[in-house]
Amino acid sequence: MPFHFENKPVLVAYVTCGDPDLATTREIILAAIEAGAGIIELGVPFSDPVADGPVIQRASERALKHGTSLEQVLKLAAEIREHSQSVGLIVFSYLNPIRQMGIPKFCKIARHAGLDGVLITDLPVEEAGEYLTEARRNDLATIFLVAPTSTDQRLKQIAAVSTGFVYAVSRTGVTGARQQMPEDASGLVKRLRKFTKLPVAVGFGISTPEQFAAVGKFAEGAVVGSAIVQTIEQNPGREPAAVAEFVSKLQTVSSQLSGRQT
Repeated sequence: MPFHFENKPVLVAYVTCGDPDLATTREIILAAIEAGAGIIELGVPFSDPVADGPVIQRASERALKHGTSLEQVLKLAAEIREHSQSVGLIVFSYLNPIRQMGIPKFCKIARHAGLDGVLITDLPVEEAGEYLTEARRNDLATIFLVAPTSTDQRLKQIAAVSTGFVYAVSRTGVTGARQQMPEDASGLVKRLRKFTKLPVAVGFGISTPEQFAAVGKFAEGAVVGSAIVQTIEQNPGREPAAVAEFVSKLQTVSSQLSGRQT
């Protein structure tokens, strides 16, 4: 698998594609990679994002206003892949846009674009048969979400069909930066370890270098989404530079806290 988790935690950076526009998204992603992001989640904007908090909802609305589509996100992925061979690239989407394109067609185009994996936020594992078949046919990692409310039986079920890594949601509710890392995040990862040897990335609410470093003590990756999207929102005209500064700070302070050399 193309995901590299040697230095814990690896930064999994989420960006809403098309916010503020696709050309700027491309520059933001390249700047984040240059600053140390190991995996990029290409967020497909959606009109009814049930799992997303207000920051990502606003970003989706801005992206949809100028017609950002799944096709454009896949084209953007191909452009990013041309610039960086080593970064992990994931499409992060709700099921609806993928279903409209057609799952077989989507998986084929995603692979040709150089994507490594797919995370469909609202696709339950019980209904994922066609997606799993097509993703495997196209050598795409199938990444699923687990939550603190997931039973051991469900963790086992999700672990059985996950490839690449597993995304552990640190708490119940919607996305958004939080002041405190929930205690149940480490407990969830511990339970998950009983069922899989795959790396685990923890997300939902990580916004500070301290939280980022804390995740590295019990998981291989830390997903930062709302804090990056908010940085983009708050720095019109200098989005790529602002994101690069934020990512660099996460990496530097985390390394200092863990005693690891940058």
